Amino acid sequence: MLKKKDILGFGLSFGIALVAYFLNLSVMKGLGAPTISIILGIILGNVYFHQPQLESGTAWSEKKLLEYSVMLLGATVTFQTIQKLGINGVLFVLLQMSATIVFVLFLGGKLGFSKNDARLMAAGNAVCGSSAIAAVEPVVGATIKERRTSITMVNLMGTVLMLTLPVIGTWVFGTSNFLRGALIGGTVQSVGQVVASGTMVNVATTTTATLFKIMRIIMLVFVVLLFGSLSRREQIKSGHVTAIKVKRNSFLPWYVIGFLVLCVGDTLFHFPTVISQAAHFLSSWAETIALAAIGLRLNLIEFIKAGKKLMIYGFLTILFQVLIALLLISILLK
Repeated sequence: MLKKKDILGFGLSFGIALVAYFLNLSVMKGLGAPTISIILGIILGNVYFHQPQLESGTAWSEKKLLEYSVMLLGATVTFQTIQKLGINGVLFVLLQMSATIVFVLFLGGKLGFSKNDARLMAAGNAVCGSSAIAAVEPVVGATIKERRTSITMVNLMGTVLMLTLPVIGTWVFGTSNFLRGALIGGTVQSVGQVVASGTMVNVATTTTATLFKIMRIIMLVFVVLLFGSLSRREQIKSGHVTAIKVKRNSFLPWYVIGFLVLCVGDTLFHFPTVISQAAHFLSSWAETIALAAIGLRLNLIEFIKAGKKLMIYGFLTILFQVLIALLLISILLK
C-alpha cells in the first residue's frame, strides 16, 4: 500500500514514465517507453534527483510495481498459444530458453559473478526481462543491488537486440515473417522491446514475434520453480535452517501465483478483450514506472566501476542468444 512518505518518489517515477511514454510516441519512436524510462531515470537520478526524501517512494515503486506487472501479465496469455506455434515452435522456445539459462549461469561463474547475479541474468534474458528478474529475485534471496544491476543490464541488452534483430533477421531469413518473428520473439528480453522490434519489420512479424514471446512468458512459473529449487537445495546442504524457512515462505511469491491463476483463468474462460487489454495496459505502465524508479536509484558510478566485466558478460550473452536462435530456427522451423 502506498504511504504518504512514498508519494514524492512515486510521483517522480510516474512523471518520468509519462515523459518516456510521449517521447516514445514522437521523438524516440520504436525505442519503447520502458527503455526510455530507465535511461531517463539513470540520468536524472545521478545528475539531480538523489534527495533522501525520494528514497522511500522510489523503493516502493521499484519493488511493488514490478510485482503487479508480473501478476497482470497472466491475464494477457493463455496456454492455447502453444497450439498456434506448433510442436517445432514450442521445441524451439524450450531449447532456446534452456540453452540461454545454462550458458548465462556457466558464463557468470567463469567471470566471477555471484550465483544470484547469474540467476537473475539468466531469468531476465531467457524469459521476459525485468518481470522475470522480479519474479526470481525473492526465491533466490538476491539483494537489491543484484536486482538493480541485472535489470539495468538486461534492459540495455534488450535494447541492442531490439534494434539489431530486424536487420539480422531480414539478412538471414529474407522476407519470411514467421522466421523473423521467431528470432525476435524467441530472443528479445521484454514484451515492449519485442513489439517495438517486430514493428520495425511489419505487422505480420510483430504478431508472430508476440506469440513466441507469450510462450516464453508462460514458462516463467517453471523458471521460478527451477531457481527456487536450486536455492533451497544449496541452503539445505549449507545447513542454514533459518534461511530455508524464509525461502519456503516465499518459494512461489504471491504475484507469480497470481500470474498463474490469471493465465489458467484466461485459458479456461477466455477473458473479454477489454479485460486482457486493460491488464496489458496496466502491466506495461507498472513496469515503465518501476524502471524509472530503478534508474533513479541506480548509482551510475558504482555501475561503471563494475562495468568492464559486466559488459563482457552482456555482450557474450547477446552473441550466444542470437547464434543459438539462428541455429535452432534453421534446424526446426525453416
